[in-house]
Amino acid sequence: MSIIIHDALRAYIDPLTEHEFAALERSLLTEGCRDALVCWGDVLIDGHNRYAICQRHQIPFNVIQNNQFNNIEDVQLWMIDNHLARRSVSDFQRGMLALRKKEIMLARATEQETAPADVETTDVAVPIIKTTQSRQEIARAAGISSNAVVQIEKIQRAAAPELVGAVRDGTISISAAAAIASLPDAEQRTAVAGGRKELQQVARQVREKIREQRAPKTSSQPKEEKENAVPATASDAVHSQQDLLQQIATLKSENIRLNEELVQLKAALAAAGE
Repeated sequence: MSIIIHDALRAYIDPLTEHEFAALERSLLTEGCRDALVCWGDVLIDGHNRYAICQRHQIPFNVIQNNQFNNIEDVQLWMIDNHLARRSVSDFQRGMLALRKKEIMLARATEQETAPADVETTDVAVPIIKTTQSRQEIARAAGISSNAVVQIEKIQRAAAPELVGAVRDGTISISAAAAIASLPDAEQRTAVAGGRKELQQVARQVREKIREQRAPKTSSQPKEEKENAVPATASDAVHSQQDLLQQIATLKSENIRLNEELVQLKAALAAAGE
């Protein structure tokens, strides 16, 4: 059968690194293509790297069909779930896949909400699409921490392509890449060009700067006033407590006097009434 390579699907999943591709090629040359390729009609949806290697070396392979999909989005969701189930997928790739799934589900939910109300109904119930909203749910789907999801979102939003490549191939950690992503693109590229040690150093500098910015600000009191200020002593505390007790005693006396006056006023009013 003829196999069609759908460029959007092939680009949807992060490609293998050179090392991973070489390892897969050695395995196929040694053991053959043991796992069948998966197609949706003529479109290849799983096994792009295996197919490329088999074509290059004329290695026989098998094909199975999966025709449960209605459109490309269904295929993309299946590909995401399929890759998330694999142990070899890195935490960064897991986070990116889970965020992509959220985007598809959100688009579908929006489309469902804005669909015309006068569409002809049928007896078949239309399922309500619920999109993943919270970072906790995304993290659970990806098998990573919520903090990692936050960092991956920042990388996805602000990182230069070179920095994304560095974290994807494991040159730098997710947390370090998220820190460096706060820098201008030019500085990110310079850090990547410097290699692993340079990236680690830049990430450390960015974190230190953030900690300094978050540190509580010192009092605006002039330095001389701080130096001349007399610290509170135990004696000061005793006097303060005695003053407070004296104020309480005064208030109690005042309260008793007011109650006596109130009693006298009530008695006078009663006598006048007689």
